Amino acid sequence: MKQTVNRAYNFNAGPSALPLEVLQKAQQELVDFRGSGMSVMELSHRSATYEEVHNEAIARLRELLAISEDYEVLFLQGGGSLQFSMVPMNFLQPEQKAAYVMTGSWSEKALAEAKQFGQPYEAVSSKESNYRYIPKLDEVRFDPSDAYVHLTSNNTIYGTQWKEFPNTGNVPLIADMSSDILSKRIDVNQFGLIYAGAQKNLGPSGVTVVIIRKDLLEKANKNIPTMLKYSTYAKNNSLYNTPPTFAIYLLGEVLGWVKEIGGIDEIARRNEEKAKLIYDAIDTSNGFYYGHAEAGSRSLMNITFRVKDEELEKQFLAEAKKEGFVGLNGHRSVGGCRASTYNAVPYEACKALSQFMVEFQAKNS
Repeated sequence: MKQTVNRAYNFNAGPSALPLEVLQKAQQELVDFRGSGMSVMELSHRSATYEEVHNEAIARLRELLAISEDYEVLFLQGGGSLQFSMVPMNFLQPEQKAAYVMTGSWSEKALAEAKQFGQPYEAVSSKESNYRYIPKLDEVRFDPSDAYVHLTSNNTIYGTQWKEFPNTGNVPLIADMSSDILSKRIDVNQFGLIYAGAQKNLGPSGVTVVIIRKDLLEKANKNIPTMLKYSTYAKNNSLYNTPPTFAIYLLGEVLGWVKEIGGIDEIARRNEEKAKLIYDAIDTSNGFYYGHAEAGSRSLMNITFRVKDEELEKQFLAEAKKEGFVGLNGHRSVGGCRASTYNAVPYEACKALSQFMVEFQAKNS
């Protein structure tokens, strides 16, 4: 008899939902992985069994994102926040400038870290509108001599997302894709470096993916600590020290799940469909609900909105929690409501939320 699994409607912004199929497979393999008599967590990272897991994850990511051999795929730790420092540490000299596109709190944090190493500046900012929109491509100003251009592809707190990216020519484009990597098709060749914490679309927390063009590795600062050099990980297949083996195993299984259901194009179709359910509930509410992000900049990953009355908003969140909806409170810095609809959040959860929103409005209008 098939066991019924009680799953919450998980809209957490991260760590976020993982595919049920992946969790169930991990459960089955937890104690005895591939006949080894050990859990993945117990395997030596130098063993052939773990090396297969490691290389499978890299190969699956290369296939799904069409990553060419001009790029290295690295597994690091420290989340996106460590990358805020590692990027300028490797690529920004004290006398150099770098352009930072400001679209939210994570952009601000990245810029603050870069100021410790060189002369970064704001290329363009939407802060004056409380980050309600993504700047137009022709508003992104930078100099050909800049070390790089940095942007955040999706803004979890404000609910905005880049639909296309600026052409930066010979200046490397570096993107923090922590909250929307693998959610839609991108051209990796447009970027010098992409980094992403795994805990939203790729897997559990604890591993960070870096996709870096090989020519940049050759230009990187060599006078920094070994563990903060991208070249250290590239030369050692991300096995210089003990990596987060279980997180990488789960990442590989999530990538396998994406491939099995139809790849990135299918994931993108599902994400459009899921987000539309919730945006439609907002847009047809005649102002009962209203979104934070401007329509042309709306994120498919993080849907941010308010209820017209503060007391009603509190009631909405309290009743939603009772109905099994988890993680709908907006970020503590902006308040309101937020539904994070990452790849593994099922259509049924988004449909249930949309229906709840319609019913709540009907009862309280």
